[in-house]
Amino acid sequence: MYQGSTNTRNSIWQGIDWFTIALFLIISLIGWVNIYGACYTFEQSSIFSFSNPAGKQFVWIMSALVLGFVILLIDEKVYDVLGYIFYAIVIVVLLVTPFLAHDVKGSLSWISLGPISLQPAEFAKCFTAIAIAKYMSRYGYEVRSWRDLVVPAMLMAVPMLIIMVWQRETGTALVFAAFILVFYTQGMSGKILGYGFLAVAVVVLVLKLQIIPDEWLSKVFQPHQKARIEVVLGIREDPMGYGYNVAQSLIAIGSGRFLGKGYLQGTQTKLSFVPEQHTDFIFCTVGEEWGFVGTFIVIALYVTLIIRILMLAQRQRDTFSQIYAYSVACILLVHFTINIGMVLGLLPVIGIPLPFFSYGGSQFWGFTILLFILLRLDGSRVNKLY
Repeated sequence: MYQGSTNTRNSIWQGIDWFTIALFLIISLIGWVNIYGACYTFEQSSIFSFSNPAGKQFVWIMSALVLGFVILLIDEKVYDVLGYIFYAIVIVVLLVTPFLAHDVKGSLSWISLGPISLQPAEFAKCFTAIAIAKYMSRYGYEVRSWRDLVVPAMLMAVPMLIIMVWQRETGTALVFAAFILVFYTQGMSGKILGYGFLAVAVVVLVLKLQIIPDEWLSKVFQPHQKARIEVVLGIREDPMGYGYNVAQSLIAIGSGRFLGKGYLQGTQTKLSFVPEQHTDFIFCTVGEEWGFVGTFIVIALYVTLIIRILMLAQRQRDTFSQIYAYSVACILLVHFTINIGMVLGLLPVIGIPLPFFSYGGSQFWGFTILLFILLRLDGSRVNKLY
């Protein structure tokens, strides 16, 4: 319910959480600087040059700020009223993508639009969050048993399966599992969550003990996925093959010690030992050049951002905004946890970027839309009654 006021627009700007925006800007700028460091060579041009990924990332950051500003101007009711329409559109786009995409390392999830490429799957997270929030916030809805979660689970599973099976993009698809944590915040039994962790533990144990025949595993995992899991579990020693990325990443991070080698002084980085060092493995650049202190600051910034978003979720005056806020927090948490775990060799390498930090326009725009819709919903809470 909304209070009528001629100053509604002004009150929204006053209600915007500028602390969250500050965290977004700080993380983005630190990421941009480290992208330049990851790609830097002694003959390298300016940080603003398009010949360097950092120059392109700067354009993505500036355009994302404009996009965020536009989102803050849109009436927040649009996301609730048109939630299912947005979701349907993104599902259609996901289905069409493989017909228009070019193959990128076996994945059919990238569409070329002139000089740029976009990955629609990155935007699907946001609109899936909106659809789930809309369904779970409808009048009279309450999670009493697993049956009440069938529809939300389907809303989560449809884009997840399309991305995983149809587009062959496993990493991005797995992030949708973050919505299970959202279901837990809305009353899902902790037993279901516990069974999920237990199932993962059983799978890990079975793989570790090598109980299942290889021919069976080959039907479930692609060869490179199986190999990466075996490397993490210590079943396979392959420092020059599937374990190369992680091995070089650990060398880079370890060599940084406490204070790091200094900005633009990372030898692992300069000699390009670490593959994907400006995208999925950007965190190892921080470790090498800024050391323990730098990695601690980056991790602290992410933890602060996620905690802040959880605080925003708690203060929402309507269920839709609250569920959406929890979705944002859970998606960022899963991305952050998997990326850092992957770089440190604790989790298999599955190609998940560090939000607002890794190089890439699609993921940066996707996370910006995800976050700024939340800021818009939160900013309008002052116009709502409990």
